[in-house]
Amino acid sequence: MSVTKDKLIFSSVTAIGSMPNKYPKRREVAIGKVVIGGDNSVAIQSMTTTDTFDVDATLAEIRRLEDAGCELIRVSVPDKRSADALPAIKKQMRVPLIADIHFHPEMALAAIEAGVNKVRLNPGNIVSEWRLEPVAKELVKRGIPVRVGVNSGSIAYDLQPLYREDPVAAIVQSAHRYVEILESYGIKNIVVSLKSSDVPVTVECYRRYAAESDYPLHIGITEAGPGIIGSARSALGIGLLLAEGIGDTIRASLASDVVDEVVICKEILSSLGVRKFPRIIACPTCARVEFDLIKMTNEILGEVISLNTPISVAVMGCAVNGPGEAEDADVGIMAAAGKFVVFRKGKITRKDLTLEEAREALREEIRIAEEEFRKENPNSS
Repeated sequence: MSVTKDKLIFSSVTAIGSMPNKYPKRREVAIGKVVIGGDNSVAIQSMTTTDTFDVDATLAEIRRLEDAGCELIRVSVPDKRSADALPAIKKQMRVPLIADIHFHPEMALAAIEAGVNKVRLNPGNIVSEWRLEPVAKELVKRGIPVRVGVNSGSIAYDLQPLYREDPVAAIVQSAHRYVEILESYGIKNIVVSLKSSDVPVTVECYRRYAAESDYPLHIGITEAGPGIIGSARSALGIGLLLAEGIGDTIRASLASDVVDEVVICKEILSSLGVRKFPRIIACPTCARVEFDLIKMTNEILGEVISLNTPISVAVMGCAVNGPGEAEDADVGIMAAAGKFVVFRKGKITRKDLTLEEAREALREEIRIAEEEFRKENPNSS
């Protein structure tokens, strides 16, 4: 029976691990030094927005992504100038480089020659086997993994009638078809994505494919939208899938600053308990707030997001909300009667501070919390 958008219903998911994983265990695929699938951690991915041929601008954005904690970075390779820039870009990266290829198999060949760590191909725009064959042979020869990236906006021409009737079936069928072609050339290191901007369609695509194949899955909601809109859609779709045990790499595809994508991915993983990252806790603003809480929260977020330790930092606007409601936070700041206090694990450590004194005291408490975590967890990265 076909599955139309209005018939898609989300199953109830209460918590990670609350029900047995009904999907087969994923194969392991190594993307440079990052291994996904199996029992490996879910990896965070993003994509640059610069012209790839502008090496300096692209590397500057890559550095921001790396500093924020991005673990896999993809660049678009639409033309020869972009392909020619790949060796210089890859040489200066700390994380694996993925080449995003559309329409032009020769760009995939150039990216492979440049030594990228993975190639993304779209079944909707490199369809003919004779065009795919030389790329497949080089992927096998060099042992480079490939992502079969199916998007609802680029369904193969012959599957478009099916897509109008049953989008899930068309997307899943596209993925299976392309994977089978790659397998026929001996390719085994395959990652699959089945994305739509429609959350229910995307979730159902991944559910169906995950039940039918054991290749690792890159998950996300494509073209999710700007800012909080895209963040909400991404969190809903990615969160539902992760809660069901689906997903080996994730990207929040936002019309926003690239670092926002990394922050959203971290928060999704952290909130679900899938991985541990630094966390910001902040109360909502109201008439009781005695300072610019939003400004300070964003300032602290910018400092905390790049930390390598999963500490939690609370920014509370008044004595009603903190430190009581943030007593589990490692460190925090709170306004009280025109002054500020700093607390650790719910206990006030410094009080009667000015705003500037509180900022510095909070930074010092964060440094102390980091040191304590490292002492207690000597084997952590």
